[in-house]
Amino acid sequence: IEAIQAAVFGEERKLNMLGIRQINTLVPVDAKNPEYYCFMQCDGYSEDPLRRNMRPSFPYILELARLSENFDLDRIPAIGRNVQLYVGSEKTTQPRRGGPPQVVFVRAISHTQGLTTGSGARRALVGGLDELERAQSNSKVNLQSSSRIFLHSLFEVEDTTPREVAARFKEVIGQLKSQLATRLLKLRVDEIEVKVRIAANGEDGQRTIQSLRLVASSMEGEWLKPTAYIEKPDPVTGVTREYCTIEDAGEAPMCFLDSYGTSNIVQTKRSIARRVGSTYAYDFLGLMEVGLIGEWSEYTKSLDSDSDIAIPSNIFSSEELIEDSDGNLVKGTRPVGSNKIGMVAWAVTMKTPEYPEGREVVMIANDVTVQSGSFGVEEDELYYKASVYARQEKLPRVYIACNAGARIGLVDELKPKLKIKFYDDDNPSKGFEYLYLSDEDYNILPVGTVIAHKVEDGWALDDVIGTNHGIGVENLQGSGKIAGETSQAYDEIFTLSYVTGRSVGIGAYLVRLGQRVIQMQQGPIILTGYSALNKLLGSEVYTSQDQLGGPQIMYPNGVTHETVDNDQEGVASMLKWLSFVPKKVGALPASRESGDPVDRDVEWRPTPTPYDPRLMLGGSADMSGFFDKGSFKEYLGGWGKSVITGRGRLGGIPMGAIAVETRLVDKVVPADPADVNSREAILPQAGQVLFPDSSYKTAQAIRDFNKEGLPIMIFANWRGFSGGSRDMAGEILKFGAMIVDALREYEHPVYIYLPPHGELRGGSWVVVDPTINEEKMEMYADPDSRGGILEPAGITEVKFRLPDQLKVMHRLDSQLQLLDSELEMTDFEDAQKDIREQIKAREENLKPVYLQAATEFADLHDKTGRMKAKGVIRAAVPWSRSREFFYFRASRRIAEDDVVGQLKAADPTLTSNAARDIIKGEFSGDWEDDKAVGAFFEAKASELGEKVKSVKTAAVQAQIESLQQELDGM
Repeated sequence: IEAIQAAVFGEERKLNMLGIRQINTLVPVDAKNPEYYCFMQCDGYSEDPLRRNMRPSFPYILELARLSENFDLDRIPAIGRNVQLYVGSEKTTQPRRGGPPQVVFVRAISHTQGLTTGSGARRALVGGLDELERAQSNSKVNLQSSSRIFLHSLFEVEDTTPREVAARFKEVIGQLKSQLATRLLKLRVDEIEVKVRIAANGEDGQRTIQSLRLVASSMEGEWLKPTAYIEKPDPVTGVTREYCTIEDAGEAPMCFLDSYGTSNIVQTKRSIARRVGSTYAYDFLGLMEVGLIGEWSEYTKSLDSDSDIAIPSNIFSSEELIEDSDGNLVKGTRPVGSNKIGMVAWAVTMKTPEYPEGREVVMIANDVTVQSGSFGVEEDELYYKASVYARQEKLPRVYIACNAGARIGLVDELKPKLKIKFYDDDNPSKGFEYLYLSDEDYNILPVGTVIAHKVEDGWALDDVIGTNHGIGVENLQGSGKIAGETSQAYDEIFTLSYVTGRSVGIGAYLVRLGQRVIQMQQGPIILTGYSALNKLLGSEVYTSQDQLGGPQIMYPNGVTHETVDNDQEGVASMLKWLSFVPKKVGALPASRESGDPVDRDVEWRPTPTPYDPRLMLGGSADMSGFFDKGSFKEYLGGWGKSVITGRGRLGGIPMGAIAVETRLVDKVVPADPADVNSREAILPQAGQVLFPDSSYKTAQAIRDFNKEGLPIMIFANWRGFSGGSRDMAGEILKFGAMIVDALREYEHPVYIYLPPHGELRGGSWVVVDPTINEEKMEMYADPDSRGGILEPAGITEVKFRLPDQLKVMHRLDSQLQLLDSELEMTDFEDAQKDIREQIKAREENLKPVYLQAATEFADLHDKTGRMKAKGVIRAAVPWSRSREFFYFRASRRIAEDDVVGQLKAADPTLTSNAARDIIKGEFSGDWEDDKAVGAFFEAKASELGEKVKSVKTAAVQAQIESLQQELDGM
C-alpha cells in the first residue's frame, strides 16, 4: 500500500489536471480474495481506510457518504461478504460526559429475491441482528450505543406498485417486531432501513426502475414506526434529490432532504434510560403494541383451523394524559420527549382477543430521564390525577416503575452567598456559631426565602425556605398523597405494577401498595441505596442494590408475583395478566373463544403418591389438564411454595386457581450480610399442609382474584395447618384466619373441589367451608377424595382403639369364639392359662388385619357419599368430567349473579333469593340444569333486561307512594 500511495502522490498534479475524482486499485492475492484500495481526490488522493477491500461500487450502494456527514466512522470486522459494520461517533464541538453518542451501523447488500415476503424479510433481519450480536464483543462498541440496519436490495421487484410494497412492509415489520422484539431491544436497534427497486413500464413503454425506501424508525419517539418513501432523483445526475412519503389517498406527501442526523432529544433520553438498564418510557407504547400482536398471534394459533377470528386492524392507540393550564387532566398529544416532569401517563386503547372492539387501560410511568425519575410535587400530582381518573372511569391501572424515590434538593442560590461565623477565625477547627448572610445578600433575596435574625455580621439563618416548591418535605407530603391513592386504587380497580428499573423509597411502596408486581431481573425494589446503608453500618457490607431488593429477595418473600428477563417479556406479562381482567370494574369476566373443547375429559389424573399439581391444572405434554391448553399461568411461585396460585381459562372463562403442593418443598431464609453470625437457613415444608407463608399467600391470592372479578377454583387437598411451636410463633393462626376473612368478603363464585385422592381435614376444612359465604361458595368432591376431622389412622387411635378392635375380633373370629367358649367352660387354672395364651397369640395374629379394617371403617366416614348425605358438599363430580361440569356451572352462575345484581340494584329491598325467584318465574325448565339455565340467560337477555326495567319502575313507584303516605301523615 505504501508503494501504491507513493506512486499516486507522484502523479497528483496530473490527476488534478485531468479531474480524476477517484482511483481504485486491485491487488491479486494467491488463494485469497483480491485486495481493493481507493484513493479519493477530496482527500488529496490519500487512501481511504473505510473503503479498503471494498469493490468500487460498494460505497455508493451502501450509501456511506450519508454516514460520514455527521459521524466519524470506524470500520470493524463483519462476517458476511456483502456486509459492512461501522462504529459511528457523532461529530460534535462540545464535550459530552461519557464521550459523544455512538451508533453501530450495519450496511448490507442483497441480490436475492423474496425480500418483501415475511420469510425473506425475517431472514435478512436476523442476519443483520447476528452481525450486531457479534459486534457487541468488539471493544470499540459501548453498552449504550444505538444500532441502525440498512439493506440495499439490488433485485428488481416486478408486478407490484410502491403503495402495495409499502403496505406489505408495514404488515411484515409488525410481525417481525413481535417475533424478534427481545433481540431488537437487547441490541438497541433504533432504525431498520431497506431500499428496494421496483421495475415497471413507463407511459412510453420503456422499462423504468423506481427506488423505494422502507424505514422502521424510533427517531421520533414511537418504537420502530414504519414509513415508506419514494426517491426523487435529479433528472440530470441521477442522484437522489429528495425523499417523499407514501401517504394514504387524499393526503399530501411530505418531501425532505435526507441524511443520518445526530442524536435528537428522544435519542438522548433513550440512551439515558438504557444506561440505567431500562427502556425509555414512551417506548413502552411500541412494546405494548408489539406484545399485543404477539398475544393475538398466539391466540389465533390456538383456535381451530376453521375459525374465522383474525387480528383486527388498528389494534393499539394511545392518548397522553396532560395537565391543561387549569391543572385538569385532559387527553391530548405532544412531541415525544417534550415533557418537563419525570412522570407521564396515557389512556391506551387495545383490541384484545377478549375485547376485539377495544378496551381502555390507564398507564402511568416514571420518566427516568428527568431528574432520575424522582418524585417531586408535580410528579406526585400527575400520578395522583391519572390514578383518580382510572378509578372514576373504573379502568385497569398499570404503573411502570423506574425511579429514585422522593426528590432531594437544596436552595442552590444561597450556596455562593453563605457565610460562616467561626468561634475562632484563626482556628476553624474549634467549630462555628451560626451560618449567616451579609446585609447586601439578605436584602436582595425574595421575601420569604429564609427566616433569619439580625446579628452583628448580618443575618443569622434560622430556617431556609427557598423559592422553589419541591425540594424537601413537600415531596414527602406528595409521596404520602399518592401512597394513599394507590392503596385506594387497589381496593376499587385493578392495579398492576411493572418494575423495569430500580424503584426506591416511595417508588417501592407504590408497587407494593398496588399489590400485583412484575419485576425485571435488573429492577431492584429498595427503600434506600446500599451505599447509604454501608455508611450507616460503618463498613462495606453490601455491594449492590440487588442484595437489598433484587428478584432473589422480592420473589421469595411474596412482594413480586412474577420475574422477567427484559422489558418485552415484562410487557407480554402485563398483557397476559390484563387478559384475565374485565374491561371495567363490575363488567362480566373477560371471556374469549377457546380452541380447547369444554366437553373433553381431563386426562391427567392426580395419583395417591406426591405429584406436581401444576400438571393437574395445565396438563403435561401429552395429557390435558383441567384448564384450557396453555392458558394456566402461575403467580407468586417463589413464595409459600406449599400452595400454587395462578390464573387460567376454562372454556375461555378466566378463573383464579389455588392448588396444593403434595411434595416436600424448602423455604430458604437468606443470610443477612450485615450480621456476621447470620447463616442461610433451609426449612423443609411438608406437602398438603398450610404454613404461615402459604396461608398468607392463599388469602392474598383470594383478595387479588376478588378485585379482578374472577370466579375461583380451589383444588382443596390439605391435611391441616402446621401447628408446631415455630409456626405458632410465626403467626399461623393470624394468617389462617385471613383466609376466612378473604372468602367472607368474596363477591364472585367460589368453587372448592376435592380432587382425586385429595383430602380436606380439620382446620383446613373450616377455613374454606361454604357456610363462610353461602351465597357465593360451593363445595364439590371427586368420588375418590376424602373429608373429615382426622385421618383414618388418627381416628382409630381415638375412637376405635385396640380394646374396640379386640371386641370385634372376638365377635367375628370363629377360633376366638371357640377359645372363649372353652375358657368359659373349664375350671382348671392350667387349662385356662393355656387357653389365654392361645387367645393372645390369635389376637396378635389378627391385629394387623383388624387394624386395617378399623382404619377402613373410619375411612368410610370420610367418603363423598357421607359428605353428600350430610349436605356439606353440593355434588360428587368425577375428575374426568369436572371440566365440563364446572364450565357450565361457572357460565350459569356468572350470568345468574349478573342479573341478580341488576335486580337488586333496581329494587334495593330485594334479597338475592327474591331476585332469583323473579328469574325462576321467567324460566320453565329444570332450574338445576346448569347448561339449560345458562342457555336461557343467553337467549333471553333482552327479555330479562326488560324485566329489570319493570322491577325498577315498580320499586320507584312504591318508593313514591311510601313517601307520599309519610308526607300525608305529617
